[in-house]
Amino acid sequence: MPPRQSEPPPIFHIPQQGESVALFSLGQLIRHKRFGYRGVVVDVDATFQLTNEWYDQIARSRPPKDQPWYHVLVDESDTTTYVAERHLQGETSMEPIRHPLLIQYFSRFRDGRYEVDSQAN
Repeated sequence: MPPRQSEPPPIFHIPQQGESVALFSLGQLIRHKRFGYRGVVVDVDATFQLTNEWYDQIARSRPPKDQPWYHVLVDESDTTTYVAERHLQGETSMEPIRHPLLIQYFSRFRDGRYEVDSQAN
């Protein structure tokens, strides 16, 4: 009888010394500290991933590039933003946001956060 094949173990990135760990996660509601808008995290980059040109033109406060950056759907608009972690805080309101792209990222809203259907590909 051939040996039973098991599924490979999940791959997790374990931060090395000096690497930052993201404070916010996919589906979490956030609020921008300076501009006050609410939003939901749709992607997380461990470090800044856009161009230096974008950073020079848009990131005027010069947040660190070696810290997490977040892709965020902004509440009550059709805007998406790319925001440094230092500009975000967790949202205290448990109310869902309104954004036309929500259904492209999430399947439901429960207990103050958005969820992805685990069976979706």
